[in-house]
Amino acid sequence: MSGAQLYDTIGATYTVTRRTEPRIAARIWAALGDARTVLNVGAGTGSYEPSGRHVLAVEPSALMRSQRPPGAAPCLVGSAESLPFDDLSFDAAMAVSSVHHWRDPVAGLREMRRVARRVVVFTHDTDDAAWLHRFWLTRDYLPEVADLVAGRPSMTELAGAIGARTEPVPVPWDCADGFFEAHWRRPESYLDENVRRGVSVWARVGPDAERRAVRGLRDDLASGRWAERNRDLAGLGAAELGLRLLIA
Repeated sequence: MSGAQLYDTIGATYTVTRRTEPRIAARIWAALGDARTVLNVGAGTGSYEPSGRHVLAVEPSALMRSQRPPGAAPCLVGSAESLPFDDLSFDAAMAVSSVHHWRDPVAGLREMRRVARRVVVFTHDTDDAAWLHRFWLTRDYLPEVADLVAGRPSMTELAGAIGARTEPVPVPWDCADGFFEAHWRRPESYLDENVRRGVSVWARVGPDAERRAVRGLRDDLASGRWAERNRDLAGLGAAELGLRLLIA
């Protein structure tokens, strides 16, 4: 199932839990530099689109496009691998948490590089498998995530395709954007159906794995086992869980 098809199926409540996290947005917008024209690829509902710049969005999912708020940037139907623009049409192209849904991530990044002078991508480092062990959700409840990550191009391949450098992006403990790793210090959030429906990982691992993980987490929260296993997280303000900016 393509990313567009997946979110046309699960994305009806996406805006309930997925929104711009200001601290991550600040990193993305700083990386855009002085770009005045920005293409947002795999734009979803419009989170992280910078104000004060001329933004054009591209999004393949009809359901996601329908949830863009009034006043959001104009949005075209399209995919990263085939952008309908001339070379260097934009000062910058950005993509936020969408590369893993693309049919061909390397081709999509090269297309972004073709149409823009600068490329900024917020994504996940698949070279760093250690985060699977650092993150209690994948380590103790949802090991199937390792299989999802294994099939993706490496961060080295992605960066090499467009001559990008990488920067780590720690996840703040009170992250406003409810992506998969966001609730690392708020485990009860993963018991919320809306939180899970806003993250494609849960759909991709399947209902049996999801039910098992939720049941195990609920039991461990009730018994105090989760708190005992993860007592070292209590004082942390941010966690390094493999999220990266690619900047070219």
